[in-house]
Amino acid sequence: MPTFYGKDIASRLMLGTAQYPSPAILADAFRQSQAGIATVSVRREAGGEQAGQDFWQLIQDLGVAVLPNTAGCHSVREAVTTAQMARELFDTNWIKLEVIGHADTLQPDPFGLVEAAAQLSEDGFEVFPYCTEDLVLCEKLVEVGCRVLMPWGAPIGTGLGLNNIYGLRTLRAHFPDIPLVVDAGLGVPSQAAHAIELGYDAVLLNTAVAKAGDPVAMAKGFALAVEAGALAAAADPMEPRDMAAPSTPVLGKAFL
Repeated sequence: MPTFYGKDIASRLMLGTAQYPSPAILADAFRQSQAGIATVSVRREAGGEQAGQDFWQLIQDLGVAVLPNTAGCHSVREAVTTAQMARELFDTNWIKLEVIGHADTLQPDPFGLVEAAAQLSEDGFEVFPYCTEDLVLCEKLVEVGCRVLMPWGAPIGTGLGLNNIYGLRTLRAHFPDIPLVVDAGLGVPSQAAHAIELGYDAVLLNTAVAKAGDPVAMAKGFALAVEAGALAAAADPMEPRDMAAPSTPVLGKAFL
């Protein structure tokens, strides 16, 4: 099971908390997913006795680790300020760092991401950066203090799966000791299983479950998928080959 900043997590599935049809469905989906981490946007919370307390109580009742995020932030200043607010609200140094650079694809701004990660790391945060699979960008993030990398599979909410298998494999090979999480773009459980088969430590998703016709059933599907992917990865799978190879031995076969 994955370990993030010294904390062991009981599941390879991380799940977002937005867009569910109702709080009850959100809670049921989390239970079926067996997710070990819930990501939460600061914008959904409020201090004191305001409305956000009901949502926060729901998340606490799930009994999972909470990973606040800076979703929707488009500048370093906005992301850093949001992270500081999150630390006060949730009493955690964990932060999923998003600095969006492109409005249509929601691709992260690599320059702002590294700058914000450096500032937050210096301030004692344990940063989970939402990034692309760019090797140079990921090296810079590690250099400024990130001990987890979260490359996208595809743009947020698209369900396109793993668009750049080569890039994801390259990251896994280059960072054998850094926990890697595929974050964003997964649409069906088979894509999550593939990410784990590639050696990734976990996957993070939201829309694929929350917007499914039956979010609870889809959550269970993803739970089974990450388990299957982990079993396959540990079983030392066969290498693909170009030519067919008979599965039934021909030795001793009669030739007529």
